[in-house]
Amino acid sequence: MPESKVRNSAKKKKQAKQAGDVAERRHEKDALASNRNWVPWLFIPVGLLGVLWMVVYNLAGSAVGFMRFLGDWNVVIGLGLIIASFSFMTLWK
Repeated sequence: MPESKVRNSAKKKKQAKQAGDVAERRHEKDALASNRNWVPWLFIPVGLLGVLWMVVYNLAGSAVGFMRFLGDWNVVIGLGLIIASFSFMTLWK
């Protein structure tokens, strides 16, 4: 048997093994990416906290001591929480 045939079959086996490894890694990556059940449990409370922070600041900010101390930074905190919530939403599939 000529040596070139042995080499070709070995080459085909190696390519098949590499293709299997790539498919395995792709499957593991898809499994990790699809397991994002934690995302809604995070972005909903963070968004609600941001909205609640803005509502409390606008309605009773002058009566709440630490909100009065923070001043206009309350707007930054509330909007920051809402923006963080929207950024977490992009992770949900």
